[in-house]
Amino acid sequence: MPNTLPLAHAPISQHTTDTELAALAARGEQAAFEAIMRRHNRLLFRTARSILKNDADAEDALQDAYLRAWRALDGFRADAKLSTWLVRIVANEALGRLRRHQATLIPLDAAMNATEPEIQASLTDTPDKRPEQFAMRAQMRQLLEARIDLLPEVFRTVFMLRAVEEMSVEEVSEALGIPEATVRTRFFRARGLLREGLASQADIALGDAFAFDGARCDRIVAGVLARGGAEGLSRKP
Repeated sequence: MPNTLPLAHAPISQHTTDTELAALAARGEQAAFEAIMRRHNRLLFRTARSILKNDADAEDALQDAYLRAWRALDGFRADAKLSTWLVRIVANEALGRLRRHQATLIPLDAAMNATEPEIQASLTDTPDKRPEQFAMRAQMRQLLEARIDLLPEVFRTVFMLRAVEEMSVEEVSEALGIPEATVRTRFFRARGLLREGLASQADIALGDAFAFDGARCDRIVAGVLARGGAEGLSRKP
């Protein structure tokens, strides 16, 4: 039998595919869009934060991006990955906020040869005054987050998506609209800059970097659902 989409009020579970959720959400099913948000919140928050470097700004950008995506779900093509489509929307929203604040993106060539003392010191410095417990996982995670924040923007988002979220080169290329060769180059350079300061400890805390706790997830979901309801984007089951 051919696969069919679940009925509008059929139970939604972890086995409901992104394509099915998108189709239901496009018809106004609030529960389906909530499931989409909870499934992709961490990836998309990390994407926004890698660009904006601020938790509160990233949350605001993510909520606006979700609303933009919700309004545009009718145009989502099922032959594409929903996560990739969402990453592109979130990245565009975050980058738009940077432009509105007149932030200047560092050109790729200039960034690769950056000599700013703050960036170089943060990425390559290995001070001897670190306490012994500095090697603990939680502290290493904080250090890694801080160093990722100091990467030039053109490297930071690629690194976040490739190393932390483990997206493929092809997925990052499609999501950010850049060639695969550029993804590989930026990821290689970002990893090299981090390793200059972190050496072999760079990979210890990648899985925990920019932890996405339940409270933040609930806050973002509640905010988007409230605004979506006000715009008439949803109907409760």
